[in-house]
Amino acid sequence: MRVLMTGGGTAGHVNPAIAIANTIKKYEPDAEIVFVSSNLTKDKARDLVPRAGYKLLGVDICGRYQLWNPMNIRTLALMVISRGQARKIIKEFKPDLIIGTGGFACYPLLNAGADMGIPTMAHESNAIVGKAIKRLAGKLDSIMTNFESTKKSIVGAKRVVRVGNPSVFVPKSKDEVELEGNFARRVLSFGGSGGAETLNDGMLEVIKALATKYPDTEFRHATGKRDRDRISALFESAGLLSLPNVKLLEYIYDMNDRMAAADIVISRAGAMSISELSLSGKASILVPSPTVAENHQFKNAKPIADAKACLMVEEKDFSSGALCDAVESLLLDEKMREQMGKSFKAFAEPEANEKIYDEIKFILSERKKI
Repeated sequence: MRVLMTGGGTAGHVNPAIAIANTIKKYEPDAEIVFVSSNLTKDKARDLVPRAGYKLLGVDICGRYQLWNPMNIRTLALMVISRGQARKIIKEFKPDLIIGTGGFACYPLLNAGADMGIPTMAHESNAIVGKAIKRLAGKLDSIMTNFESTKKSIVGAKRVVRVGNPSVFVPKSKDEVELEGNFARRVLSFGGSGGAETLNDGMLEVIKALATKYPDTEFRHATGKRDRDRISALFESAGLLSLPNVKLLEYIYDMNDRMAAADIVISRAGAMSISELSLSGKASILVPSPTVAENHQFKNAKPIADAKACLMVEEKDFSSGALCDAVESLLLDEKMREQMGKSFKAFAEPEANEKIYDEIKFILSERKKI
């Protein structure tokens, strides 16, 4: 099997693609898989895909700006350029299948592939379908979703199936990981692969308030690359980096171990984070990003919060101390943490990778009948 995987921008688009590729290789070790992302240096695919051991190619594409922004002229030009680049990649690689996992980076390859008669599939992790997949819905052979509710928002598709979220994440118990230091509780927080300034600032205030108050609790926070220097300086000036229970990171590459060690996790409400949290069954505080398309992170988190499987704190409530209050309430209530973790686990789809592989085989077999 020869497969082109495409998607990128954030880790939330890249990691599902890597998970799907790994699943294909698990069942078909001889499969040839190549990834295609944007050529933007900030595209997280450029970091994560080579780490996963796959070849990465690029096309010149970028996202749309606000309607009035003159940079959209460049975006339109790149749409034409990237289509030609995508067709060249397809002709040279001769894939049996193209799979996209969302984001603007997947559009050129999926669009060109569908027009060239190549079987094309997409996976949508979020509750609200992204623009690229929505525009291509009628061309794709199959659209796989993480949430059941997403199916209703996809119009004109040939086939839509709910499979859950693909993941390279393998949940572990705390007993399976090496713990650093002798702490009674551990808090893990992160704002996504790029980082999130407002969440970083929010966690700065939380750690200022609670790290000395609860010296038996470890606070481990990942800043993201683009905000690392700024937030490190603020932690340093507040005297937090000298505290033995405070750890500041740029990015968490060993999420399996870090999440297993944590008693409380604070994160954005991206689909990948939610998938990992549900598989782990962790007491969690979700902070939806207010700047994502169609407020989809809020819609990801809302049903989980409604089921009392997590606490949800919006950025607009940071100024009132809501994030700090939420963290402290979980620190002080072990029973709440346990119950919340069990409830969150009910949202997990542990067979997602296998369901995706079954769908891939189904689409290829259906195409052979034509």
